[in-house]
Amino acid sequence: MSTTAEPTRHVTTPTKDGGVRVVGRGNRYRRSRRSELVIWWREIDRVLLGLIMALVVVGMIAVAAASPAGAHRLSTAQKTLGDLYFFWLHLRWLAVGLVAMFLASLLPKESARRLAILIAGAMIVALVLVPLVGSEVKGAKRWLYIGFSLQPSEFLKPGFAIAVAWILSWRLRDPNIPVIAITMGLMGLTGVLLMAQPDFGSTVLFGGVWFVLVLLSGLPVNRILWSMAGGIVVVILAYLFYPNATHRIDSFISGGSEFDQVDLAMRTLLNGGWNGTGLWLGSRKMALPEAQTDYIFSVIGEEFGLIACAAIVLLYCAIVVRVMLRLVDEDDLFTILAGAGLTAQLAGQAFINILVNLQLFPSKGMTLPLISYGGSSTIALLLGVGFLLAITRRNPYLSRESFDFRELPRK
Repeated sequence: MSTTAEPTRHVTTPTKDGGVRVVGRGNRYRRSRRSELVIWWREIDRVLLGLIMALVVVGMIAVAAASPAGAHRLSTAQKTLGDLYFFWLHLRWLAVGLVAMFLASLLPKESARRLAILIAGAMIVALVLVPLVGSEVKGAKRWLYIGFSLQPSEFLKPGFAIAVAWILSWRLRDPNIPVIAITMGLMGLTGVLLMAQPDFGSTVLFGGVWFVLVLLSGLPVNRILWSMAGGIVVVILAYLFYPNATHRIDSFISGGSEFDQVDLAMRTLLNGGWNGTGLWLGSRKMALPEAQTDYIFSVIGEEFGLIACAAIVLLYCAIVVRVMLRLVDEDDLFTILAGAGLTAQLAGQAFINILVNLQLFPSKGMTLPLISYGGSSTIALLLGVGFLLAITRRNPYLSRESFDFRELPRK
């Protein structure tokens, strides 16, 4: 029986001396993928990537420190959780999140924008379903169970920032488009869906990101004042008609009590002094609720000291400064707004969490980005970082002129 050899698949490429080189398709594919990675590494903001990875490493250590407290609180007579229960779970979610970050950072800017907007649309639909079929935890419906627990509001955060930035950038194409009104409607819809869960903390964060973006887009002074007044009215209404907000604000104003979780967090934070008690040597953390999530900053203070807490604050500040320096000579309005929005979302959430731990802000139930344990929050935050890295990618050999905000129509 005769066999016919399969023809070799190859392509020919010219050489510098006028000859021809034959390259197999498989080799060409591998070389193409390698070239894409080389281009990615050349264009990516490696300083920003390094700062992000530093926070991720800090988060791994912090979750390992806080895991025993969370595991002991959830252990029962029938089932005892290991001290590193949350640490091993965190590593799994972190692995998924890092893959999502890497894949998102590989995308061209336009592809990243389209994907983020699609995610935002899907998560708004999911938020509509949450009050109807969502899972209730501690009196709030914030999760959808689809084989695993999904918190739509977390994945909406990066998509919302990019979608608002995209809409606001329409002003350059047509000054008559009411972009402020459109984004205000989007913010209003998002706020209503979040308060239906209820989730007042996330509503405040989304509102802050929206305000930063419309401010950067050239919102007139009179509209800025009206927006600030509107925000104050919303907070007052939430205090009057939203029991959870009433309780949290009253507790914050009165200073809480020795049994209040915010007071416990503050005591835990200060227990380690400047240098900390050492890893797994903290004692107050064992009485702290949500030690691995909402109050992980206090656990860091107890076991690694106030100096470590200050270093974490500086890391977040360094990320903000680095992104702003990256954007300062950008010539594209969408890039500036999207980068600023994603950074405002990350930094805003971080500083709200830190201020809560310092008793300088009412308790919000918000994680410390890239450090706290989490499933949806960890993956969504790293996905947002991937979008930020994709949007701020830049060919180092191309020169550009900075965008002049004075060119924006003032309407």
